[in-house]
Amino acid sequence: MLSVAILPAFYMALSLPVVNTVRNDAAPVALQSTLVPQKRAFRAEPPKRRYEVSAPIVSRVGKGLPTISGPKDKSLPLVVLDAGHGGHDPGAISPHGGKREKDLTLAIARAIRTELLKSGRVRVALTRDSDKFLVLQDRYGIARKMNADLFISIHADSAENPEAGGGTVYTLSEVASDREAQRLASRENKSDIINGVNLGGADADVSSILIDLTQRETMNVSAEFAKLLLRESRPNMRIRTNSHRFASFIVLKAPDTPSVLFETGYLSNEDDVEFLGSESGRQKVARSVASAIQVHFARRLASQ
Repeated sequence: MLSVAILPAFYMALSLPVVNTVRNDAAPVALQSTLVPQKRAFRAEPPKRRYEVSAPIVSRVGKGLPTISGPKDKSLPLVVLDAGHGGHDPGAISPHGGKREKDLTLAIARAIRTELLKSGRVRVALTRDSDKFLVLQDRYGIARKMNADLFISIHADSAENPEAGGGTVYTLSEVASDREAQRLASRENKSDIINGVNLGGADADVSSILIDLTQRETMNVSAEFAKLLLRESRPNMRIRTNSHRFASFIVLKAPDTPSVLFETGYLSNEDDVEFLGSESGRQKVARSVASAIQVHFARRLASQ
């Protein structure tokens, strides 16, 4: 006789009654069981735990927009400069003296603003003018809310190869131009994530970014400005070969604002650190950007 005292551990764990069919035949038989329905639902395997965390960071778009510097004439083009990283996010940290990307990008953005205001032909705003954190969507969201004519995100990358150096300009593409561009975009796009918590969330405005015809036109204008920026930069600073690259940076996804990301150098490169860390070096970067912006808007005005 088959003993009913030995029950499968699975049913023991679930505390479900088992009805066994007892056989007296000599041939071995498998234990047959019938589950008695219970009121509460259960799973054979425990469900994977999911955690929800509320982070004390909310969108600031529309809540105290940045100050616009320059002429009061609203017919003049508005340029929004975005100093990358900030607050708890230092960005790249140089092995040559410990300079932090967030500090250098802010210094460069301020230098560009000063240079642009000399012309009196453009208005300028900074997404951040202090050491504070902004989620990526808020950075380009500020530019959109302010109806900016151009958005430039300033960065200073690092690389595994300490010899890598010089400036690079990135424009938006859902397909990265190369592995390095893909790696950088992936890393920069994680700036909103703290200990696994995404502070940025999803933005429905850009869910179908490449389908909209306005976005396509914006990407074309961005690419044209990128070429100008590289042309104006070469006499003043070191520029990498293959210097115009494409990647899916979140910060470039404003569908109606021409946008570029300017990697001004590599903090892993000692020469670049010395250049970007000096006032004279930052002024050269600023002159390059300001010159490109003036040419860009002069062309746009002439084509109207």
